[in-house]
Amino acid sequence: MNTENAVSEEAMVQLGGKYLTFQLSGEGYGIEILKVREIFGMQQITSVPGVPEYVKGVINLRGRIIPVIDLRLKFSFNEAEYDKETCIIVVSIEDVLVGIIVDTVSEVVDIPGDDIEQSPSFGAETPTEYLLGMGKVKERVIILLNVEQVFSEQEMKSIEAASN
Repeated sequence: MNTENAVSEEAMVQLGGKYLTFQLSGEGYGIEILKVREIFGMQQITSVPGVPEYVKGVINLRGRIIPVIDLRLKFSFNEAEYDKETCIIVVSIEDVLVGIIVDTVSEVVDIPGDDIEQSPSFGAETPTEYLLGMGKVKERVIILLNVEQVFSEQEMKSIEAASN
């Protein structure tokens, strides 16, 4: 048995747990439930000039200014019109609260570590560090995101600046 694979398999087993699942451009995604702070429907977003296109602006969440990101745009998907299903998931990224816009929230699922596999390699040009793995839930594949890796350090500085 390859030692490298054994370590990877062990690491995958440790990823087992509860995930909030959501839809984005027709695909299922999941975020560790411990990273999620709040979920609510769309609300008025105040635009902020000079930020990347995927930063839609900021919202006032009980007196706190929270930057809001359109995850579709961040992942280079086509922009979609927001509707009654569109939600904002507030997540904690390195102690910064960030709202991420998703098409719809699905459910909280418990994914055993044995049902999580490594993300496939898509070549050197395709970054995958923000993927925790691929979760198998019933007959579907859920792409598990590492929200702390979705944004680069420079992007996080832009996002934090939007909330100040």
